[in-house]
Amino acid sequence: MKNLYIVGCMIITGLLSSCGKGGQGELVGVYNKKFKNNRVPLGMVYIPPGRTLIGMSDEDITNSQSAPSRMTSFSAFFMDQTEISNAEYRQFVNWVRDSVALTSLGPSGAAAYFKPAPTNSNGSAVLGANQNIDWKKVGNGSGIWSTKGNGLGSKLNDMYYSGADALPGRNEIDIRKLKYAYSYVSTDLAVAGRKDPNKKRQDFIVSYTDNPDSGNPNSHPSIAVYPDTLVWKVDYSYSQNDPMVKTYFNHPSYDDYPVVGVTWEQATAFCVWRTRLYESVAVARKQPLNARPEYQLPSEAQFEYAARGGNIKTKYPWGGPYVRNTKGCMQANFKVGRGNYSDDGGLYTVNVKSYFPNDYGLYNMAGNVAEWTITAYNQSAAPMLLDFNPNFTYVAKAADSKYLKRKVVRGGSWKDIGFFLQNAVGTYEYQDQARSYIGFRCISAYPGTDITYKN
Repeated sequence: MKNLYIVGCMIITGLLSSCGKGGQGELVGVYNKKFKNNRVPLGMVYIPPGRTLIGMSDEDITNSQSAPSRMTSFSAFFMDQTEISNAEYRQFVNWVRDSVALTSLGPSGAAAYFKPAPTNSNGSAVLGANQNIDWKKVGNGSGIWSTKGNGLGSKLNDMYYSGADALPGRNEIDIRKLKYAYSYVSTDLAVAGRKDPNKKRQDFIVSYTDNPDSGNPNSHPSIAVYPDTLVWKVDYSYSQNDPMVKTYFNHPSYDDYPVVGVTWEQATAFCVWRTRLYESVAVARKQPLNARPEYQLPSEAQFEYAARGGNIKTKYPWGGPYVRNTKGCMQANFKVGRGNYSDDGGLYTVNVKSYFPNDYGLYNMAGNVAEWTITAYNQSAAPMLLDFNPNFTYVAKAADSKYLKRKVVRGGSWKDIGFFLQNAVGTYEYQDQARSYIGFRCISAYPGTDITYKN
């Protein structure tokens, strides 16, 4: 009787639950697994949705109309509190270094660092399946390059400069081998070809690969990720900047200084890698791949909106209209007056958390290094832009005109005069050019709308 009672209870419970789950033919929806998707990513701050004036608030004396004032609305997003530092970018470089090294050896030469090969239910190997690197075992990568234990140091001679390229007594990584390959579906291409019945998904996939297809306009060479340290001499031919060339990216004293010598293409590749890095953790936690919206460079308008810190008609991120505070101290790192580079505390760049943050908690939104945006530079695009989340993008191909390779740069830098520190002022640089005064920071869209959200 007791067992019969238990079975009866189970049947009744099942019937009741089915009635609540659409068992009577009702529409109940299909819901994804719930998880906390509004946690502020590490090192970022929350930029709330809002509406503000974007563009020059001062009189347009020269009648350039380069940045007409316009009331604009924005969705919420997360933004890096600081510029990407040398230490943070070095994590990307080291990941690529370790990936290239292990891939060159393969599972047969570096079995300890690869996951087991996928198998079928009967235990046989899955044909065509690749073994993936086990990044938990890789850790910080130091074990790979050791000659002890599972170290592979003795097998990685091809990763170093050799022959006439090598300096006697030194083992130096050949940075030309550090290339990042990735692919993504371009929504811009998808929109352009959405009504063409002959188009396939592959026509919308943009690939950066070690073996680009010369006949495919969406296929490009993989991205060399190491910063161009020679920018300190290239940008200033008649200046003694050799110490910066040799130490800026790798010396521990510069760990928390903004990375420079990075092209727009490298900055974009960093954003893709950062997205994939988080996705690997999300999958391990059984979350969907889009658990967090992808990282990317901010648009020109997003950068200005964030720089204003919730204030309207302010000249600088700290308010203004002056570049000094009430104590007479400089508010940013830039070229003071007619060329006093050190009056603000730094001859070149300074720590990414120098000076006071703006009202959103963002550091150095003006000065230190100018920053890449995702926006293509086109002065005639302003009238076409919408009044919410405006942006104009174009990813130029290698064969395109140099004028199509211009990307907007915002914020001004350590070598710029005060004019370029203004919230509404931007300039441009070519997407394949690296400079000693341009860095970047990332954003990530806020998933959904939460009017009750508080930092």
